[in-house]
Amino acid sequence: MKIILNNDVVHLGEEGDVVTVKDGYARNYLLPTGAAVIYNKANAAMFQQKAEQIAKRKAEKRAASASLKERLDNVTISLVVTAGESGKLFGSVTSQMVQEALLKEGFEIEKKKLDVPTHAIKMTGTYHIVAHLYENDKATITLNVLSEAEVKAAAKKAAEEAKAKAEAEAKAKAEEEAKAAAAEAENAETTEAPVEG
Repeated sequence: MKIILNNDVVHLGEEGDVVTVKDGYARNYLLPTGAAVIYNKANAAMFQQKAEQIAKRKAEKRAASASLKERLDNVTISLVVTAGESGKLFGSVTSQMVQEALLKEGFEIEKKKLDVPTHAIKMTGTYHIVAHLYENDKATITLNVLSEAEVKAAAKKAAEEAKAKAEAEAKAKAEEEAKAAAAEAENAETTEAPVEG
């Protein structure tokens, strides 16, 4: 069946494109959801009139996609999940979890546009997630999957190091004050000593 797309459809085409699809796909999904209209002279004429507006919207989408790609290529997100000692996760990291983490960073991307390696990550480590933007634009996002135990151990170690550093600084300050007090006392003794003569 020949149809004209009312809006962008993933893996099919963009708004205003004339495509041929199977009858069932058109009747059961595209036409009822309003994603497309049947190709005929009246609908083709209507889309010819809208061609300039459609081209303008496509240009805006391309520009937005390019700027989003630049920002996303520099993004590194971290997810803390429960995992065993070997690094194997209890559960998995899915595109839904990646989407939520990106949303917290201020990026709104549909989860179906995120390409997670092997569809679900099951080990701790660093992964590269591909975000399919507009047309052929793709952004690569760095994902660090961390174990809760590792994060807690690192936080505990950092706290212990900070405590040790604070104690060392306090000890060094006390020693300096003691030396300064001893020097003052020595200076006071030398100025107070009676002059023999």
